[in-house]
Amino acid sequence: MATPSGWRREGNLPAELTSFVGRTRLLATIRQRLHDSRLVTVTGIGGVGKSRTALRIAHLVRQEFKDGVWYADLARLQDSGMVQHTITASLGIADQSHRAGSETLAEWLGDREILLILDTCEHLVDACAELTQDLLSRAPNLRIIATSRRSLNAPGEFTVAVPPLAVPGDDPSESPYTNEAVQLFAVRGSAVVPDFVVDESNVQAVSELCRRLDGIPLAIELAAVRLRALSVEQILALLADRFSLLAGASRTALPRHQTLRAAIGWSHELCEPAERLLWARLSVFAGDFDLDAARYVCAGDGLDAATILNVISGLVDKSILFSFTTPVGHRYRLIDTLRQYGAEWLEKLGETETLRRRHRDHYLELAQRGEHSWSGPRQVHWYVRMRQEHDNIRVALDYCLSDPIEAKVGLELVSSLWFLWVACGFAREGAVYLERALAASRVPSKERCKALWVLAYIRSAQGDLPGALAAAEECSNEAVRAGDSGAVILATKMQGTTAMLQGDAKKATALLGVAIEFHRGGRELNPGLLPAIVELSMVLFAQGDYEEAEGLLVDCVKVCTERGEQWLRSYAWYATAQVQRATGRHREALESGKASVRIKRHFHDVLGIVLCVDVMAGLYLEMGRPEYTAHLLGAAQTNWRTFGLPQFGAPFFTNEHEQCVKECRKLLGDAAYQDAYDRGTRLSLTELIEYALDEFDEPSLAD
Repeated sequence: MATPSGWRREGNLPAELTSFVGRTRLLATIRQRLHDSRLVTVTGIGGVGKSRTALRIAHLVRQEFKDGVWYADLARLQDSGMVQHTITASLGIADQSHRAGSETLAEWLGDREILLILDTCEHLVDACAELTQDLLSRAPNLRIIATSRRSLNAPGEFTVAVPPLAVPGDDPSESPYTNEAVQLFAVRGSAVVPDFVVDESNVQAVSELCRRLDGIPLAIELAAVRLRALSVEQILALLADRFSLLAGASRTALPRHQTLRAAIGWSHELCEPAERLLWARLSVFAGDFDLDAARYVCAGDGLDAATILNVISGLVDKSILFSFTTPVGHRYRLIDTLRQYGAEWLEKLGETETLRRRHRDHYLELAQRGEHSWSGPRQVHWYVRMRQEHDNIRVALDYCLSDPIEAKVGLELVSSLWFLWVACGFAREGAVYLERALAASRVPSKERCKALWVLAYIRSAQGDLPGALAAAEECSNEAVRAGDSGAVILATKMQGTTAMLQGDAKKATALLGVAIEFHRGGRELNPGLLPAIVELSMVLFAQGDYEEAEGLLVDCVKVCTERGEQWLRSYAWYATAQVQRATGRHREALESGKASVRIKRHFHDVLGIVLCVDVMAGLYLEMGRPEYTAHLLGAAQTNWRTFGLPQFGAPFFTNEHEQCVKECRKLLGDAAYQDAYDRGTRLSLTELIEYALDEFDEPSLAD
């Protein structure tokens, strides 16, 4: 077939009217996919930059296609039967025959080496899938990049998802000035206000703005336009209604791109009724969720539980939901901008209250399962799982605490999560939620008693010993009135813990002994029996009764091993290291300390790790390595402060720590000690763990 008169060998790519910011890795991935496959579909939500990314790729590779790179915009097309004609016209082919459009197109493509860009296929996905297969089968040198909010599901298709831009905080080591989202805002902002720059005066506000906009390029660009009339701080303050605020970026853009609401609404219109309903209901989730949660919360009244997976798959296919795998299973996520849009529809449907309650009920049941399973062989699983569910837990708690009617259930939920607060690194947050829940429900009850002893547990771990004792005593008093004998014993145990930390050995021995006798032989290993055993062994150790202390710890390790309990076993190893050190078995003590740290790093147990490191620092001092000791002391103190008060502010721990510091400083001299200590303070928790386990490259501590 003759070359058309309107045809140009270089193609018809639109010019790049704006600079392309970031996406280096994504561009490399798409180029590789295009090398490996003749059909690459770039997917993603509205406004994420699919078309812009495809255009950038096209400009990057245009020299590789001797017959040009050609662009066909299908966005305005409504009739699927017109797809071939639109592409033909984009190529400059003036075909007026009565033959099928695909016949003409395939014949013209022939052996030409062409890259064809099909932009915005989601509303014509079936027609596009059929046509691409026909053309690829008959034009051996043709390659196609399609952009769509869902894949074409065509044979041989490679799908590459375009995620939102990384936002400040995603990578803790990254400077906000080099963050892609911030850079995009800066570039677009300077185009609107020429003297606009991101500097010290506004970088925090710009970073927060990019986070609030989920890193969606369209949203960031729309926000940057507002710099004509508003400061960054004003945009951030007014962002509560992000859809109306970010209206009207460009008069020449497609109507659906003129506002963020229209961009999201375009995706909404493409959904089936069941998909729209599920989208609205999924808006009650925060962060990500799994299939079981979606079924429990969203099924019913128009959505059968058996069909939820298929509907979710449709939303994933349309780039409404992100789908990904985690160590605890497959998860889905509705980013905040889409969640807010769905929440508005849920409100219009009158289902918000019902869905929020069902969401809360699901996470209450999950929390209780986690609590009952915590001291068993799947402890690490529950640690990972509940950290994964952290955002949803917060939403469920906030729901309970926002309504006095739900206050009692709120107590039940927040107290059943004691293992999350104490063992999973959220002590400060747990204390806040417990205090709020207790303030909202002041009538003595079993739920309130449990919340009080959990609060005592957390406060003792934080070093707030007066607060811990007050909560434990209040629990004991109210438990008598509520007839809750179990809470009385747990309150007794928490009072014993506080006495131990305060250095009152006699009182601690009596109270912890009562708790052990009550729980011995029972099923409640934690927080009842096992912590009391470890703490009593530490009291005995402090009194010089090493043999009895070690005997208790041997029994504790045995029980933990039999039950698959690891978290408390790590504390038993920690206490064992102390006894072994005191009895001159330094190598054994070091191995026990390392065994403890190896377990604790699975739980990100900052408190337990720094306790172990303090013991190991003393060991290394006694083994003739004072500089190593100073490094560990510096690193441990820095990481102590991320958890709470160093050494709990308790004489039981501070006396030994201060003695270690004094002896180390004496051996090294003040200047050398301070230098080694300061270098240790620069170690992160991960580096500290590696260093303590001899897995760290020690020269990196050098200046």
